[in-house]
Amino acid sequence: MSRFAIKALMVDVDGVLINGRPRDGKHWSTDLEADLGLSSSLLQNRFFTPHWNEIVTEKLDILSALKPVLAELAPHLSSDDFIIYWFKNDARLNAELIQSLKFYRTAGVQVYLATNQEHLRAEYIAQTLKLNELTDTIYYSAALGVKKPDHSFFKKATKLSKLRPEEIVLIDDTLANIIAAKECGWHAIHWTNESCLTTELTQL
Repeated sequence: MSRFAIKALMVDVDGVLINGRPRDGKHWSTDLEADLGLSSSLLQNRFFTPHWNEIVTEKLDILSALKPVLAELAPHLSSDDFIIYWFKNDARLNAELIQSLKFYRTAGVQVYLATNQEHLRAEYIAQTLKLNELTDTIYYSAALGVKKPDHSFFKKATKLSKLRPEEIVLIDDTLANIIAAKECGWHAIHWTNESCLTTELTQL
């Protein structure tokens, strides 16, 4: 690691540290209609597609966008109950990667989360899933006001970390984010289900 002067790992959450439902890894909304009487496709069309980019950049409050959608699609369902269901079913941790990150952090490498999230789930990830115990801090889009792959996300994270771009490695499953990070001077690992952190860092 020291040979490359890498001082920090910036780790994406969804698709890297978290992969679907805890019990089987399937998408969190797989049984949404059976469990809560809410169509996942309609939720995608009415809530996520039109509003998510604004929500994760703090231009729109999640509850302000969610409540009228639920009132139309599932009036029996409260926003609190829906959010609890969503967060609990989107929380399967990558235990192998977590152990690798703990090793590198013990060796002196800083570990951060770098993720597109709104405030409620960012808090859930940090506090309830206890990823705050694994990391130095979390840089997320709603707090920064910009989302990956916008270059401003990487520049703001660099400034807040007080590191030089070339000292940072992004671990992310989205190619556009990898490209943007490299354009901002970071190193980057395009994460897949077959990836091994030690192998990927060695190949840098």
